[in-house]
Amino acid sequence: QVRLVESGGGLVQAGDSLRLSCAASRRTSNWYQLGWFRQAPGKEREFVAAITSSGSATFYTDSVKGRFTTTTDNAKNTLYLQMNSLRPEDTADYYCAARIPNSRDGYDRRPDRYQYWGQGTQVTVSS
Repeated sequence: QVRLVESGGGLVQAGDSLRLSCAASRRTSNWYQLGWFRQAPGKEREFVAAITSSGSATFYTDSVKGRFTTTTDNAKNTLYLQMNSLRPEDTADYYCAARIPNSRDGYDRRPDRYQYWGQGTQVTVSS
């Protein structure tokens, strides 16, 4: 089992940057595949980014490619989401999540495949 705690959200203007953090209660490298999701008011939770448990690959939804980057600091058991060139449509509650993968290089975009979730952090981008 792993507990996840996000931080770093806030209110920013379009074009600004934010870095979200997700602190895990235990080592995730080689054990859990990690992902970022977001949920805007009235919308379903959607995939944003993921990193494999091996850390060898990252994946992004099309709307954030080239703007968002997810990384891990294994020494700190922390996952990050660097968000640049933020847009009003990026406004949402952001969640990190972890799942026990079938392979070290696999990932999943479906929220219901993740067993562990953080409490979320709110990101608001004004125009």
